[in-house]
Amino acid sequence: MQTLSNFRKIIDGHTLVITVLAVFFTYLCRQFDFVFDMPTTLIGIAVIFPLVFSIVSAYRRREEALRYFASMKGHAVALYFAHRDWLPSDSSFAPDGDALVNDLLTAVADYFRSNQSNEDAALARIYQVYNTYSQSHVQMRRAGVTSGEISRANQYLRAIMIEFERMKNIASYRTPVALRAYSRLFLNIFPILFAPYFASVAYPDYPAAGYGVAILYSMVLVSLDNIQDHLENPYDGVGADDLRLDVANAYVNLLGHVDMHPEKV
Repeated sequence: MQTLSNFRKIIDGHTLVITVLAVFFTYLCRQFDFVFDMPTTLIGIAVIFPLVFSIVSAYRRREEALRYFASMKGHAVALYFAHRDWLPSDSSFAPDGDALVNDLLTAVADYFRSNQSNEDAALARIYQVYNTYSQSHVQMRRAGVTSGEISRANQYLRAIMIEFERMKNIASYRTPVALRAYSRLFLNIFPILFAPYFASVAYPDYPAAGYGVAILYSMVLVSLDNIQDHLENPYDGVGADDLRLDVANAYVNLLGHVDMHPEKV
């Protein structure tokens, strides 16, 4: 059932339009006896090859985004333990490390879900979290944390900043526009170009065979295009393979259950 559910996500109105056009032009070609064979390798060269290339590129960017997000979460957890454990026992400063983790992960998720109208505000919120971390490090130093440990905490914060910028670049710079335009153009006109070929399948005795081939080609090609679209932005939550960015509550709850002084076995 999960497989069927995921498959339905790549079937949309575009699939229906291309399929209807392919069947319609195939019908016209059969009606006017305009049929001839065409090399099917042309479909692979003109449509499938650039689509697959785009899918591989988008999937690689999605894997990079996963790696950067994992690194960001790991460094945020490291800063949580630094805020919890590095302060001297007699310090009066009590930093709220889990709140900082929550604010950071929530701000990152909100940024990648934002549209252009509120993107600047969402980005400013992330930098405000950076500022809060930096100010907290200043307070930790005043409370007696050594300069070496503060330097290490700043390195963790620097790593979080770098990983966020890398994730941001993936969202901003995507598949080359010219390649996408080329793929889309040939995908949308292929029902017309290949209608004589579809009409020639089992001509004239078995018209259903030609229509079946037209439907099959349409669904395969448009589905590949939809898969590429879903992978293009791994943060929008549209595709089944998108990143799950709403992890702030899960991480805060997990850190809240980590015992500061576990019993020895």
